[in-house]
Amino acid sequence: MDEQKLKIILTGATGMVGEGVLLECLDNPLISEVLTLNRRHFDLSHPKLKELVVPDFLDLNGVKSHLCDYDACFYCAGISSVGMDEATYTKITYNTTLSVARFLKQLNPEIVFMFVSGSHTDSTEQGRLMWARVKGRTENALQKLFPGRAYNFRPGLMKPVAGQRNFKGYNRYIKILYPVLSLLFPSCSLREIARAMIKTTIYGYKTNILEVKDIMLQGNL
Repeated sequence: MDEQKLKIILTGATGMVGEGVLLECLDNPLISEVLTLNRRHFDLSHPKLKELVVPDFLDLNGVKSHLCDYDACFYCAGISSVGMDEATYTKITYNTTLSVARFLKQLNPEIVFMFVSGSHTDSTEQGRLMWARVKGRTENALQKLFPGRAYNFRPGLMKPVAGQRNFKGYNRYIKILYPVLSLLFPSCSLREIARAMIKTTIYGYKTNILEVKDIMLQGNL
């Protein structure tokens, strides 16, 4: 893809990851428009921003006309697996993601799909960690659906961007503890993730899985 101003669809704006990526995208000169696909309203106004509130991501037929002509989807929606059984986590993480991905591909076969996964995701789908297996299954399915056009981002600890409001659970403390925790765990900022997504949409990347080191490389150039 030649360098151009991109129109993107973004999910997860009401969560920490999605909000951080959104704020960077709105500030980035390479982005001309962001359409947030949310289950509930996100209170933010910006000239580049449009919002589509859809209660059920498994049924997008009613908003089909609003989802055409976008260059990429930055899929930042997600949920912690803590306290969840595998069937419920699979429905949210795998079924919902693939439903959105398939729908968008029907509208635009050339769309690029960016999926925020996680460090230590299990590509074999056979490991002991339930969340890692499900994330791995999701990554693999996206690769088959979008050959050469799906990229899986595996951040570890993530530094919020200025102005963020959406913090839940332990994420409330990350901004305060990040300087210390970043010395102990693989870390990158949400700004770097967003910039890496933008650059990878335009130029591609050497691998379809971006670990922390790849995110930092793409996000700082």
